Amino acid sequence: MLTQAPTLETERLILRGPENRDAEPLIAFLCDQERAAGFGASPDRHDAWRWFGLMVGHWHIRGYGYFVIEEKATGKTAGICGIWNPDGWPEPELGWVVFDEFEGMGLAHEAALRAREWAYAPDGLGFTTLTSNIVPSNARSIALAERLGAWAERTYTNVHMGEDILYRHPGPDDLDKDGSVEAYA
Repeated sequence: MLTQAPTLETERLILRGPENRDAEPLIAFLCDQERAAGFGASPDRHDAWRWFGLMVGHWHIRGYGYFVIEEKATGKTAGICGIWNPDGWPEPELGWVVFDEFEGMGLAHEAALRAREWAYAPDGLGFTTLTSNIVPSNARSIALAERLGAWAERTYTNVHMGEDILYRHPGPDDLDKDGSVEAYA
């Protein structure tokens, strides 16, 4: 184990701490300049490897971080999702990415709901609010944030990505038991 991350489950997924075997799939994603552009593409393999180290270290420094998304049916690393707050972030963020062969299956939504539930739970992190920081050109992440009930609160300058839109998630009191947004009358 590289971190103290808990293991969370959904119907189709295991969310767990990063392991050595997850480095290569993450490096491949980060080195894909087109696919990783809205997430923070790395210029080369060595920089991407350092990003993997940052992901592991974030758990040790903050006590939370990105979980690896593992597909239960195959055991494959499908992406990452969790709570991210490195130096320069305005506040803790719920972030996600799924790798190429896992797009379009609803896995990011499923993982984000479970990670947010854990972040809000009293026996998890006990947070009362979360954001998702998204570059304006990332239409798929914007759509997912809105599907999760988040709304565009403001823009800010991300220290690595430039202009980001900060999406505010509903707090734990505004969610149904299944993590969906309550309907307001």
